[in-house]
Amino acid sequence: MNTLDEILAHNREFVEKKEYTPYKTDKFPDKKMVVISCMDTRLVELLPKAMNISNGDVKIIKTAGAIVNHPFGSVMRSVLVAVHALGAEEVFVVGHEDCGMSTIDPDAFISQMKDNGVPEETFQTLENVGIKVNDWVKGFSNVQESVNGSVQLIKNHPLIPSHIPVTGMVIHPETGRLSVVADGYEAVSGK
Repeated sequence: MNTLDEILAHNREFVEKKEYTPYKTDKFPDKKMVVISCMDTRLVELLPKAMNISNGDVKIIKTAGAIVNHPFGSVMRSVLVAVHALGAEEVFVVGHEDCGMSTIDPDAFISQMKDNGVPEETFQTLENVGIKVNDWVKGFSNVQESVNGSVQLIKNHPLIPSHIPVTGMVIHPETGRLSVVADGYEAVSGK
């Protein structure tokens, strides 16, 4: 049985037994928060438990490295939708120690893409239209600096109201310990 068949078989049983009922909520976050976190598998259940959030509490945006790297990219658009259309009143950027994005070697990554069948011509075409794939796939060397960079991008975005706290944190992927990198409440209160 392939993965899709396994998922669909489980889903049929899940729906038939009404196992969805404990998860019923609406689209508005109860805790009025949006959280941007890394897509790391260790954080799927650990991050919500460490932050005391449950289904329906927050909008969660997952991205490699918890990086917001473009002011008008899809991550930032999601933050804006959460704030302006869904009632989020604060933003948290949560990176983590031992993040795979801290070890990304753009040249090796591109080489892997080529090994996986992406033709060399594709990279040339992208370069010709001004997309520098090496820069685009680059990670970071310091998670605190990366989180703070994403916090600054969001906080200083022209479409984010100045009263919205944007907090940056780093979570330990084994213990769940949270460390504050940028206190969004201090920035809003002017401390």
